[in-house]
Amino acid sequence: MFLTRLRSSAAALALATAVIAGLSAGAAHADEPESQPSVSNVSPFTEPGFSATCAWHQFGEGEKPPWWLLMTDPLCLEYAKRDITADNGGALRFLVAEPSRFAITMLTCHYYQKDHWSIQATTGATPWVTWDGQYWWDKSARRAGARLANFRINGQTAGVGDVVAVLAASHPDVAEVLRNYGQSAGETGLTVDLPYDLRCALTG
Repeated sequence: MFLTRLRSSAAALALATAVIAGLSAGAAHADEPESQPSVSNVSPFTEPGFSATCAWHQFGEGEKPPWWLLMTDPLCLEYAKRDITADNGGALRFLVAEPSRFAITMLTCHYYQKDHWSIQATTGATPWVTWDGQYWWDKSARRAGARLANFRINGQTAGVGDVVAVLAASHPDVAEVLRNYGQSAGETGLTVDLPYDLRCALTG
């Protein structure tokens, strides 16, 4: 289960990068008659409109949030997830806490989470994967965003920002479009549309 989560995280980043690359390639050739229509609901990462009103609740390694946060809106949480380690019980503590952390988000229409990940086999070893994440949704506005910063696999950065650095000299037009989705090494971010939610539309 632990390794499955790790592979899923890496696969999600690869998929997001591929989607953004496809979108950006289309935008770079928008003037060409045979170009495909762009995906208009994907845009660069932005902070949610409610972020200025966030009262941040911070939790340490393996710490579960209290049940009463279920009724909070907007709900803004920050988690430390740097000790996802196999040899000291950190991975187990993480897995035990995650269901409660997920459940606490179910009712809120406005959610913003920041977290800081590091997954490694043993204490002090080079992490398999690390990143700092930002994830939010605003079901009233029908938008959601995600941004990964400092994403590293076995110590090597990976993200749209890395692709920009590689393409800047040879394909500057494509690099300029991609830069909207990640400028720094290990950075990838985007904002997308959400399905209509009647309950959140009524509550505003």
